[in-house]
Amino acid sequence: MPLAVTRRTGLVEQVIDQLRTSVSTGEWPVDTKIPTEPTLAETLGVGRNTVREAVRALAHSGILEVRQGDGTYVRATSEVSGALHRLCGNEFRDVLQVRRCLEVEGARLAASARTDADLTELWQLLERSEALQNDGPAADFARADADLHFAVVRSSQNLVLTELYRGLTEVVSASVITTTEDPPVAGLARHRGLIEAIAAQDIERAGREAGGFLDELLSRLPDHD
Repeated sequence: MPLAVTRRTGLVEQVIDQLRTSVSTGEWPVDTKIPTEPTLAETLGVGRNTVREAVRALAHSGILEVRQGDGTYVRATSEVSGALHRLCGNEFRDVLQVRRCLEVEGARLAASARTDADLTELWQLLERSEALQNDGPAADFARADADLHFAVVRSSQNLVLTELYRGLTEVVSASVITTTEDPPVAGLARHRGLIEAIAAQDIERAGREAGGFLDELLSRLPDHD
């Protein structure tokens, strides 16, 4: 969707909101280049200095990344994701351990708070993952698997937990591919058990199933030197 033309008050703040919305809605996906400064200025009806200030602010928050001589790229979908990018760096094991904490609690909350619509989505995503595991590109399977994990956390109905998890998974966006190049059948079996537990509102089992899957991923990582 095209950016809306801004009003003439609080221009920088309005442009920041417009750019942030384009990122958060997926109009500008992570790792893609955003339109050039002249293009944005013309589209929004503001000066290039205003656009430059807005881009600088979003780069400072970690949402955008300015690459001199190349352009400006989307680095994260929110300030939370940007902060986690800076905080986590390359500490892959540490990030996965935190991801485990969030997924276990998300699964436990989902078991008590999920709706019928949540369950329908979870079963559909599991079916898609199973189909792609048997016959589909690894990248497509990884995306479907990530969507399933996110849907579980979203079923917790906890917006803060969901946003934290979204930010963390962007940091480890390659982790699912890294750990599922040869996806184990046991992994999807645990996914099925997890959804069954959520459907039955079995809080303790939901936590065990979610934790067990992440424990498997962590066990496949090389030991620290």
